[in-house]
Amino acid sequence: MILGDFQLTTISGGVFRIDAGTMFGVVPKVLWQRVVDVDANNLMTSETNCVLIETGEKTILIETGYGSKFSEKKRRIHGAEPGDPLVENLAAHGIGVEQVDMVILSHLHFDHAGGATQLDDQGNPRPTFPNATYVAQRLEWVNATANFPELQGAYPQDNLLPLAAAGQLQLIDGDVEIVPGIRAEVNGGHTAGHQSLFIESGGETAVFIGDICPMAAHLPPLWCMAYDVDLLQTRRAKPQLLGRIAEHGWWALFDHDPDIAAARLQRDAKRGFAVAEALPQL
Repeated sequence: MILGDFQLTTISGGVFRIDAGTMFGVVPKVLWQRVVDVDANNLMTSETNCVLIETGEKTILIETGYGSKFSEKKRRIHGAEPGDPLVENLAAHGIGVEQVDMVILSHLHFDHAGGATQLDDQGNPRPTFPNATYVAQRLEWVNATANFPELQGAYPQDNLLPLAAAGQLQLIDGDVEIVPGIRAEVNGGHTAGHQSLFIESGGETAVFIGDICPMAAHLPPLWCMAYDVDLLQTRRAKPQLLGRIAEHGWWALFDHDPDIAAARLQRDAKRGFAVAEALPQL
């Protein structure tokens, strides 16, 4: 996608399988099974749609997928791809890890920040992108590294601590412009420090929504995930954000939809919001 002076490209951080019930939380299966397909184990396909932004001055990556550090057991559990999907898919696009200047993370769950680090020859985790600044919300970082027992499974520390140890971590506070043309807005809900990212150039705007609306199937305002730490906040923030996207004709970028990477949205009397125009990838 050409967005003003920017070029945006979908780079997969890996496809995996996830329990569909957890992806729709309190929504009854009789409703969500109309819009997603599952296998005999109730697993559905989830993509990790990372976004490469080439501004002409910087090469910026939003999200990193789940990375390459899974044990074989966890890889089987998640139905994850072998190798390092993000690095391999970047290379196929002609981008080496040393060329990435910045990595921006909507939040720090394993399927978004797992590819931020990789194991060296001695089996120690190190930043995947040696020349990149990694950007995250301070509140998200504090919660992710606090070793809260109830969050340990969500935030493997080998995805995170090497970034700070290498001096490559930049923490931001609240709604800020990260670089010209890319700004963050904190919406919480999914995690306390969850942020959506606004990409703006030449009078055009695309919004990387993040996990408050991970797929087009989650467009109904009350359809949320079991993973949301503050369900009520997701239900407040999501319709507000989707309403702005629909009203302004911005592109919505979905992080987990295996079929739709970007969409124009419109209001819908039955579902709240619907896809008016869809792109399978940028």
